Amino acid sequence: MAYTITDACISCGVCESTCPVEAIFEGDTQFEIDADACIDCGACAGSCPVEAIEE
Repeated sequence: MAYTITDACISCGVCESTCPVEAIFEGDTQFEIDADACIDCGACAGSCPVEAIEE
């Protein structure tokens, strides 16, 4: 199951730069994760300063 970004996202972009498979992109209102590309490594969750990324 892919990670998801919650509404707590502050659109700082830190997660995008830590994703090894470039599965994170800037959406209309916040960053989003492409579930098909996500490899469940958790790098993004560990880098989020507001803990907005969940498994």
